[in-house]
Amino acid sequence: MSPLITVSRLTIRSRLTILYGTLFLLGGLLLISVMVALVRGDVLDQPSTAELHAQASASGVHSSEAEELIRQRLRAEALDRLTLISVGTLSGLVLLAGGAGWLVAGRTLGRLRQVTDAARRASETTLHERLALPGPRDEIKELGDTFDAMLARLDAAFEGQRRFVANASHELRTPLTVARTAVDVTLAKPAPSEAQLRAMGENVRTATARADRLIDSLLTLARSEQQVRDGELDDLADLAAEAIDAVRREAAGRGIGFTADLAPAPVWGDVTLLARAVGNLVENAVRHNSSPGTVTVRTGPAGLEVANTGPVYDPAVVPQLFEPFHRGDRSRLGGGGAGLGLSIVRSVAQAHGGTVRAQARPGGGLTVTLAIPPGPAAGSAGPAAG
Repeated sequence: MSPLITVSRLTIRSRLTILYGTLFLLGGLLLISVMVALVRGDVLDQPSTAELHAQASASGVHSSEAEELIRQRLRAEALDRLTLISVGTLSGLVLLAGGAGWLVAGRTLGRLRQVTDAARRASETTLHERLALPGPRDEIKELGDTFDAMLARLDAAFEGQRRFVANASHELRTPLTVARTAVDVTLAKPAPSEAQLRAMGENVRTATARADRLIDSLLTLARSEQQVRDGELDDLADLAAEAIDAVRREAAGRGIGFTADLAPAPVWGDVTLLARAVGNLVENAVRHNSSPGTVTVRTGPAGLEVANTGPVYDPAVVPQLFEPFHRGDRSRLGGGGAGLGLSIVRSVAQAHGGTVRAQARPGGGLTVTLAIPPGPAAGSAGPAAG
């Protein structure tokens, strides 16, 4: 491994420490060299004893006193010169170190400025842009990569929101269009009969009921995307039994039978949301099933498992079933739903800190598993409930 590669992999903190330590060392060595040279020059340039005697005789004072005075004067001059040159050298070193620090800080913070500028430019229309920050793998590079990852998540979230709004608008527009068409067609008749008026009323009622279910699903989805803070103790087995009873007549009319193994599965959370999630799973298992077919519902410590017969699903498409307004294959279009059932289940699971996953069955149909971790209340009450 070359030294250049090794240095490039150091963190900014390590590189700045090495750089400033090196500059300090070089400055200290230069200062010491100057001082040693000055002191050595002053020592070597000291006058000899004969010269001191000659100067003392010329001054007309005692030789020993004159020599001492001359030495003191020479020492004072040497110290003054040493002090002046040291201050000048130190000032130069300070300016040099400041200039070097300015250049290094500019190069180091230049990449950080790119992150700041990108954050200022970030908006709904620029989330597709990426920094792709160059340079070594240091703290700033890590910050740039983290910022790019955040932009990618925001871009995906905004794109999902745009799709959601577009799909929701389309779904809401459909029943309204049906109702308006029924009214316009009936009113266009010169003298509509009672049967025609009743038919119009039935169409309008069906359309408004569909719109009402969609709005209710949208409200439930929005509510379930918030973290659950207040809840109560309940059991998935009881919720599953209620869900089965609610669709048993519909299932019997289509020749769909139930197999239930409902062991205790205590959970803590928003009972209304949990009941809606369990009901959606059971309803989907019935409405997107073959006729005749079967639905198997199991509960236990691992959570809730709902399996059904039905069409064969591509395993690669199964995760997309949890996306809002995604109905899978064309056989789901006739179900009358808006494609929010599994989306609500996923949101409820996430709001409770749980998970939901689906798996395509080899012979057709799906197996969906809902796991809700028991809260403190459920965990403490579990043994008593058993």
